[in-house]
Amino acid sequence: MKSLSTSNVNSNQWGKLRQFTSARIALGRAGSSLPTHELLKFQLEHAQARDAVHLSLDTHKTYRDLRENLLTYNHNLFMVEPALLVQSKAVDRQQYLQRPDLGRVLNESSETQLKRNSGYYDLAICVVDGLSSLAVTANVGAFLESLLPKISHLNLAPLVVAKQGRVALGDHIAQSLGAKSVLLLIGERPGLLSPDSLGVYLTYGPFVGTNDAMRNCISNIRIGGLTYSDAAIKAQYLINESIRLGFSGVDLKERVAGEESMLCESVNFLINVEPT
Repeated sequence: MKSLSTSNVNSNQWGKLRQFTSARIALGRAGSSLPTHELLKFQLEHAQARDAVHLSLDTHKTYRDLRENLLTYNHNLFMVEPALLVQSKAVDRQQYLQRPDLGRVLNESSETQLKRNSGYYDLAICVVDGLSSLAVTANVGAFLESLLPKISHLNLAPLVVAKQGRVALGDHIAQSLGAKSVLLLIGERPGLLSPDSLGVYLTYGPFVGTNDAMRNCISNIRIGGLTYSDAAIKAQYLINESIRLGFSGVDLKERVAGEESMLCESVNFLINVEPT
């Protein structure tokens, strides 16, 4: 039997650009269609994205793993027993996906549990499954390992691990704990090339009903995306500046390049263009 080959696939002149990006470009074609291997690859990645959305987070295992790996960096995060494992008002994954509003607030028992452990904290760190529990299990430990030594001067609330949660759930968690600000680590909506992307949201002065304009976001934290060390540097800067200034969100500009802070207002590529 004659072996299959790619000799019937017409290449694309942009093919050399594929070495610089994982984006789906220059796929070639076979007749008027995609090459079979590219079609199969697309179907696989689509299935992985769907699986990431429906996969449930094991909150107990997540907390145990984080405690085992991060206890030496900050004991306060794990000072509460039993662990602060909470859930939104969405009772299961199906309801969570159909009712985004229920994923933004705690159920009554979780709120009561957090209020019993309330205090005067600078920052609450919350780990939430979001739309990709895979992103949480793959990236949260390494990110916190980079971040915690940078914020050791802060009075941190006990770590909270939440199930069936949206970004706004962090506001309810922080308000219940009495924390001045909240850093929410959440699985982002999966892309076809990134089913394991972690997002980090910082909110200063959180309360139930906080507007999204009051948040700062660091996105695409994963292997192959934003590195853990770079994300930790960004988060450290935003946390410190939000505490110093007393706000977060659109008015808090990120001015971090590597380890150093920099001002970049002097350059605007939209208006500072040399005439030709």
